[in-house]
Amino acid sequence: MEDQDGNIFDISAIKGKKPMVIFFYPKDNTPGCTKEACAFRDSYQDFTDLGAEVIGISSDSSSTHRRFGARYNLPFTLLSDPDGKVRKQFRVRGHLLNLLPGRETYVVNKEGKVVMVYNNLNASNHMEKALDALKGMK
Repeated sequence: MEDQDGNIFDISAIKGKKPMVIFFYPKDNTPGCTKEACAFRDSYQDFTDLGAEVIGISSDSSSTHRRFGARYNLPFTLLSDPDGKVRKQFRVRGHLLNLLPGRETYVVNKEGKVVMVYNNLNASNHMEKALDALKGMK
């Protein structure tokens, strides 16, 4: 998978070293996805204070991610999953008869175990649920 800078992302650089918050979202620059990404941005320091890496994933291209990240000053990694392979590996469920890609957030502990899954098309609560799960791990 490529990040917003066109670099190949290697999860093994993080897994086993720090917790991760991985949020799958439908599409860059849409109202709900922008709201969700900006919520993670606005609380990014809280996540890093807890030692976590924040990663956003959608099917958009790395160049679209780069523009989206720059426009909204997103400080975290955005990964491109154009064929939905990672989305399938995580079993992210679609919405509206699978017409919309799912919006799902995972919190993974330092050891690589998923400790929270939150699936809700409403973008409002994903950041708060993830932050609460991280705080609960301490």
